[in-house]
Amino acid sequence: MRKQLLDVIFMSEKRKNVLLLLKDESKKAQVILNHLKTTRTALLPQMKVLEENHLVIHYDDTYGLTKIGELIVNEIEPLLATIEVLDKNIEYWGTHKLDFIPPRLLERIYELGKCEVITPSITNTFEIDSNFHEMSNKSPYLFYVTTFLYPNYSMLFSELISNNVNIHLIVSKDLLEKIRTEEENDFKQLTQSGLLHLFVYPDKMDFLTFAYNDNNLLLNALKDNMEFDNKHILSCNPSAIDWGKELFEYYLKYSTPVSEI
Repeated sequence: MRKQLLDVIFMSEKRKNVLLLLKDESKKAQVILNHLKTTRTALLPQMKVLEENHLVIHYDDTYGLTKIGELIVNEIEPLLATIEVLDKNIEYWGTHKLDFIPPRLLERIYELGKCEVITPSITNTFEIDSNFHEMSNKSPYLFYVTTFLYPNYSMLFSELISNNVNIHLIVSKDLLEKIRTEEENDFKQLTQSGLLHLFVYPDKMDFLTFAYNDNNLLLNALKDNMEFDNKHILSCNPSAIDWGKELFEYYLKYSTPVSEI
């Protein structure tokens, strides 16, 4: 009885790895054996299953993907990458609101790559991630979208500006009102530097903050019940920075520059 394709692909680690290995080009049997660290005796039955299901073609001791094989591998690779990103920190992803991420980017969440959930100590609960801030000071820019300000924001922004870091800051309507009523003088001084560019987003922002520099992406979501959570995601993968850039541009598209505090 012929196996279902899902069983063919996912019920054998060897078969799945062979398909992924052949994604870019055909390979000699010995190359496959070396890569998978297996024997010909153990591999051949799995290759036969792949051939019988028209996923792999065999010629001159070389194996390659069929057109069907290529189609399937192009789909399973991002799926496996997505599972890898979510699986390591599933407790975080599964208990936080992700609605603020547009569908096209949520579908590509695998681009975050290796992420780390950071749990600040009690004494650092209301401080920005120290590693992220340190990397921001070494970056030519900081792109920041937020619904709140850390208590020491003025010192942090002043330090960045003194290091010639260009700051592009998008805030919620409520936060802009707070800035205008409680932080007017500090923000006027910061914007006079010419390095702080302030924008306001007009719609609801159901998250705490996300930001990126040229080294890190930081993402701080709300819990599903809208409660504050000081835990945040940190990633330093180049693809995560590009992902963060698209997310920032999404919010910037609907934001308005703030010319006067």
